[in-house]
Amino acid sequence: MNLKDEELIQKSEEIGMNNMITVKDLEKNYQSKKAVDGINFVVNKGEILGLLGPNGAGKSTTINILATILSADHGEVTIMGHDLKKDAKLIKQGIGIVPQDLAIYEEISAEKNVRFFASLYKLKGHQLDNQVKEALELVGLYDRKDDKPKTFSGGMKRRLNIACAIAHQPQVIIMDEPTVGIDPQSRNHILESIKTLKSRGATVIYSTHYMEEVEAISDRIIIMNDGKIIAEGTKEELNQKVNDEITYYFSVNNLDELSEEQLNRISGVTKVKIYDNKVEITSDKSIDNLNEIIAVILGNGCKIENMSSEVASLETTFLELTGRSLRD
Repeated sequence: MNLKDEELIQKSEEIGMNNMITVKDLEKNYQSKKAVDGINFVVNKGEILGLLGPNGAGKSTTINILATILSADHGEVTIMGHDLKKDAKLIKQGIGIVPQDLAIYEEISAEKNVRFFASLYKLKGHQLDNQVKEALELVGLYDRKDDKPKTFSGGMKRRLNIACAIAHQPQVIIMDEPTVGIDPQSRNHILESIKTLKSRGATVIYSTHYMEEVEAISDRIIIMNDGKIIAEGTKEELNQKVNDEITYYFSVNNLDELSEEQLNRISGVTKVKIYDNKVEITSDKSIDNLNEIIAVILGNGCKIENMSSEVASLETTFLELTGRSLRD
């Protein structure tokens, strides 16, 4: 760990910070459009914060401001106790940025790539050697350290991109779509690497279009839409806020006598749909009415061939909050 990293950590401890990042009333405008519209949030020390939103939601603009790439039009940002406007150069020493676009050199070895980026943070000698090796081992590329990235798969290049961003052992890591267009094996390796970074005390902001990634690694999730934060919490909290319902799915023979009206009379039922040989019934989860639902179906001469149920998922929560799928 270099001197400036230690200074950042000491400053955080002096002011008693558990919040590694604090964002207050942040705004960014592009002509007449508010890309970021007065958002507020914190990221706690050692936390993985998942940032979700459809295209144009404002998440990339937010990340670029935190990464010191863009300037905000209004608002306050502190990172590790330092004001982003006043101490941007100092903050840069304590953060690692994994951009969506690859930032590696194809014609030099993987080790030389990581060594170059680490040396920008004034690492030298044995410390540089050790941290370059550790970064390559973390992303599973140490055995390919002498090979040029031009010979790597897309997933391996993404992993090298991460190694270059973390070799100086930053306390805050900002990742913008780090697994776009890669194979499942590399994706899993990256996700496991992020968990390892968290276990070592790193704080991570993770932006992605892959819902399953957020579910797998995030301690907390922020959903953005039209430049605003529209929901925040754990996966379970978000689902609870949006949907306290359960949907039952029945495959049924002989539906002639069964009507939606009969099922809608059952206490707790909020929605009924009958089509082909299918019956879908949405109900309040807090009301135990499954036996009554089955009794009404069977009482109308129907035969149930199959049944399943589904509670809210993060995907359905996102759709309900934004009215859009994540990749719209």
